[in-house]
Amino acid sequence: MGIEKLTDKEVKQEKIVEMFDDIASTYDTANRVLSMGIDIQWRKKGCDKAFEILGKKKLGQITDVATGTGDLLIYWREQAKKNGVEIEKYVGIDPSVGMLEVAKEKVDFAEFIVGKAQELPVADESSDVISISYGIRNVVDRVEALHEFNRALKPGGLVVILEFTKQDRSGLLDKIVDFGMKSVLPRVGGFISKNYEAYKYLPDSIEEFLTTEMLSKELEEAGFEMKYTKSFSLGISTLLVAQKR
Repeated sequence: MGIEKLTDKEVKQEKIVEMFDDIASTYDTANRVLSMGIDIQWRKKGCDKAFEILGKKKLGQITDVATGTGDLLIYWREQAKKNGVEIEKYVGIDPSVGMLEVAKEKVDFAEFIVGKAQELPVADESSDVISISYGIRNVVDRVEALHEFNRALKPGGLVVILEFTKQDRSGLLDKIVDFGMKSVLPRVGGFISKNYEAYKYLPDSIEEFLTTEMLSKELEEAGFEMKYTKSFSLGISTLLVAQKR
């Protein structure tokens, strides 16, 4: 029996996972420094908007995909308490074992599973919410993943995406933001993590990614109805909330 050769997509995905394994121990520190903590507000806004749209006081399961070190799960629980919403189960899924090791150390209320966005290890119609923060850009088979989100969501369930979407930057402020992303971010992130290439990947991956409009269209084609989009901090980050039809 011969050895099965990996496709170009699979090789690219494995390299991305290896990169996150390598920077797992310094990931949270780098995130807080690079965003000056403002990413926390972006995440909380996503949680609050989802609870507002669903309008329910009891939910069965929130599944956080590409959960990394579990940051968003912490905010899901915090904001659920503030909104008076009871969550029965929290699940975090990520292909990076290194990231999940960090997550398990700091989040004691969730179940963590090694898995890919395009092959979620959860049952059909098992989740009320599927979230993915700054991770859909790293999923090579993105369209497959969006269809997989639809499969795993209950009817009327929500997908909540926070991402650095591609922007048309032409003004002075846009150029300043662009300079920060392409020049400052890789140096600072590289210094903290001792992995310059990992943080050079970030702005490069944004340039190669979709606009908000393109991602919204892909969600609609995967069986979702767009419910909310919002851009934060000069378009650096975008929140998209879509509901399973």
